[in-house]
Amino acid sequence: MSESTKQSQGSLARIGLALAIAASVSACATGTNPRDPLEGYNRAMFKFNDTVDQVALKPVATAYKTVTPSFVQTGVGNFFGNLSDVWSAVNNLLQGKGEAGLQDVVRVSMNSTFGILGLIDIASQAGIPKHNEDFGQTLGWYGVQPGPYVMLPLLGPSTVRDTVALPLDITGDPWRYKDPVNVRNIGTVTRVVDKRAALLDATNLMEAAALDRYEFIRDGFLQARESKVFDGDTDRRDRKVPKNDTSDYEPEYEAKPQPASDVPAATAAAVVTPADLVTSGSNTVAAETKPQE
Repeated sequence: MSESTKQSQGSLARIGLALAIAASVSACATGTNPRDPLEGYNRAMFKFNDTVDQVALKPVATAYKTVTPSFVQTGVGNFFGNLSDVWSAVNNLLQGKGEAGLQDVVRVSMNSTFGILGLIDIASQAGIPKHNEDFGQTLGWYGVQPGPYVMLPLLGPSTVRDTVALPLDITGDPWRYKDPVNVRNIGTVTRVVDKRAALLDATNLMEAAALDRYEFIRDGFLQARESKVFDGDTDRRDRKVPKNDTSDYEPEYEAKPQPASDVPAATAAAVVTPADLVTSGSNTVAAETKPQE
């Protein structure tokens, strides 16, 4: 059995363990929010993740941002962003979005060659848009409901649907097959630290502004995730319900309105795209927050 296969099986086992833990506490961890019936468990896991962030990830990300030249940080973000375009292309094609899928293929081709293995985002400079698609969004595109909100250990916000899709998203990450293993591990750590560093300012604002950070992140995540599934087109979401369907229909998530004074614009921006969360500790490390140059 190859080392890559062993690594893949190990990650799938960890995801399965996370699901088993969530299932085991479902009977006793209930909440009043119908979208968050596991609120007791989720808040405990949120606290655990946040502690990991404050003790380990945030200090490392702060040091990384301080000592690493900005052009290096941009290159790191671009490199891993280019790899993510591969899986985005697959999911766009699975959703029948041929134009978007072709754009992703062109992006990977251009950035991997003229962009020096993706270190320079030539495709964006050429006006080719970047997409961020995963298998959870693909399932949602075909009508699979998100299910309850769940906070995963170290991985952060998710839903039952997205958690079920997570093993395939992990398998679809090209970096997963990088050899030797020590280079792969170093790259994975760098990827997470770089993403956390990109959100330092935004998360500091959120920590200062949000009265209940758990609820703020949960509501922002669910709202943004629905927007990602339907590409921001709520009319298309409604059209997916047959006209002769008399059953009750509820959108994936309808965010509670919040007074503008309670949510500063910069803080709200921190959760605009949390559907791409690659979260360790802070519960808010988003893949596409850093501008790519």
